[in-house]
Amino acid sequence: MQEPDNPAPAHDDWRRLIPHAGAMCLLDDVVAWDAALIHMRTSSHRRVDHPLRSDGRLRALHLCEYGAQAMAVHGGLVARAAGGAAAPGYLVSLRGVELEVERIDDLPRPLDVHAECLLGGGGSWQYAFRVEHDGVVLARGRAAVIAKPPARE
Repeated sequence: MQEPDNPAPAHDDWRRLIPHAGAMCLLDDVVAWDAALIHMRTSSHRRVDHPLRSDGRLRALHLCEYGAQAMAVHGGLVARAAGGAAAPGYLVSLRGVELEVERIDDLPRPLDVHAECLLGGGGSWQYAFRVEHDGVVLARGRAAVIAKPPARE
């Protein structure tokens, strides 16, 4: 993945674009983004009150959620740039996930979360994601999202 080229939106600005709220919003900042890519950063993995912790640990498997949230932010930014709003979606699959560590709560520096839209449109999207710590890849994989069907009246 290359580095995206748009400037980062204000923190409060992008948070309104996604359904994740409170402590479950795991990402802190958008570093850069464009129509295909987003780069985000966070230190939430060090929080003692992290909502995904269990047995005093935050397992590397949860890096998939970090990738999924970056996808949601990206979708919201792209939709807004096109004059619309992103449709709510469901994460329906994870593929090719590779985890290089067992846990992440003991990592001292921020995490860099990257997502790239590989295919989108028609109510479904496929992304590749990668999470790094201090330049070292911790997790990578692909994820698929489908739009939530409209409510029936």
